Amino acid sequence: MASVINSNFASPLANAKYPKPLETTAEGFFARLCNGFSGLNLAITILLLLIAYDQFKYVWNKGSIVGPAWKMPFIGPFLSSVNPKMDEYKAKWASGELSCVSVFHKFVVIASSRDMARKVFNSPMFVKPCVVDVAYKLLRPTNWVFLDGRAHVDYRKGLNGLFTRQALETYLPGQEEVYDKYFSRFIEISQHENGGKPIPYMPIFRELMCAVSCRTFVGHYMSDAAVKKIADDYYKITAALELVNFPVIIPFTKTWYGKKAADMVLDEFTICAAKCKARMAVGGSITCIMDGWVKSMQDSQKYREKVAKGIAVDEKEKPPMLLREFSDYEIAQTVFTFLFASQDATSSASTWLFQLMADRPEILDRVREENLAVRNGDKNQRFSMDILEKMTYTRAVIKETLRYRPPVIMVPYIAKKSFPVTDSYTAPKGSMVIPSVWPALHDPEVYPNPDSFDPERWISGDAEKAVKNWLVFGTGPHYCLGQTYAQLNLMAMIGKASMHLNWEHHVTPKSEDIKVFATIFPM
Repeated sequence: MASVINSNFASPLANAKYPKPLETTAEGFFARLCNGFSGLNLAITILLLLIAYDQFKYVWNKGSIVGPAWKMPFIGPFLSSVNPKMDEYKAKWASGELSCVSVFHKFVVIASSRDMARKVFNSPMFVKPCVVDVAYKLLRPTNWVFLDGRAHVDYRKGLNGLFTRQALETYLPGQEEVYDKYFSRFIEISQHENGGKPIPYMPIFRELMCAVSCRTFVGHYMSDAAVKKIADDYYKITAALELVNFPVIIPFTKTWYGKKAADMVLDEFTICAAKCKARMAVGGSITCIMDGWVKSMQDSQKYREKVAKGIAVDEKEKPPMLLREFSDYEIAQTVFTFLFASQDATSSASTWLFQLMADRPEILDRVREENLAVRNGDKNQRFSMDILEKMTYTRAVIKETLRYRPPVIMVPYIAKKSFPVTDSYTAPKGSMVIPSVWPALHDPEVYPNPDSFDPERWISGDAEKAVKNWLVFGTGPHYCLGQTYAQLNLMAMIGKASMHLNWEHHVTPKSEDIKVFATIFPM
């Protein structure tokens, strides 16, 4: 009888254990790599790589020029730059004719010597004015000061005629009207509201210079209330345009408040432009800069229309400069740049000027004597160009004030492409390149005893010959259009004040110390 055997026919090898085959795919490799990292380790690794890149980029951009050996990761010297010290700027200038820092993403090259500063000013092929990053947002990227080539020239050719001798005399009545009002206000504040006690006048000078600027630029198209609002809020624009600031606009920061103030100013100037066009179209007389510019546009348009219709036009009727029609907003943007260029600079200059005169009464006496003499003893005689041009000593006082305490000590530019500043150093594209004016204006070889206030150097000395060192208003294609206006305005102001006001300066240990806030002010 056959028997059944219970048997297992599976191969003994079937249950043998072998190692898993090696994973050879890329996915498998990176999966194992990532399994070895925690989220924290990965974050730290990325951070270290970014720090290394930031340092490498800084050192590479720095090249052979003077600067810190390494950069504080990402922010650079931002914290110390929030409250800049004049002594720190002076140390930077003294360190070499070219030096550098890097703040956030921006690499900054500082040109300290006269010749290096002039090279930057005179290199429009490589650089253009940039102020600071946020300036494009406040002044708008289409603003004429940021334009190059033909677009810039298109604006400038129409603006040059607004600062001729004849044009400047047209603006004098409006300026004197403002000084009459504010000098009376000075006495009211000092004698009646404060009982003769000393008070800080810098904020009041800011309002005064804003009022003078607005009357000169837009006449009476702007109300006194609007002028006061701009004067009060312009401080926010200044704060937003500090050299070192957050590169983006974040709500409730300086740049955010500055942007809101800038929007308000542009709106006011746009309204003024519309009013001006309407008034000038019906034959209004020129009383301010906006009037002169708009009339030139309208005259150019009338000439073109006659030519287009085939009407014979006498050559004498052709405008000296044919201009295109600028929109209300383009006019507003341009006038805003005039205010931007003048407001802080003239506020700084006027503050220093009144302090310097109070501290040097013998100089103030000479200014007073000269201003009475050119008016034949009549202190109430109104401004005229003939009077201002006879004020030789007052002019010397203004020039020495601007040399001794130049309102703007640095003018930021941006490199449009790699800029060979010297044979051995090229500033990288996108870097800020900043010419400094203070060292040139305090060069002891050009201005003996440069830290002394000496108006005589402009009369009997050689200061007038040092034209290459006179960088108060820049040089090159973007030099300040209003430099003659600015100096005459300050001459008119201090001359009138010397005859109608008496003032004292209550000296403190910090009176001669310098506060850097866009421009420079006494502490």
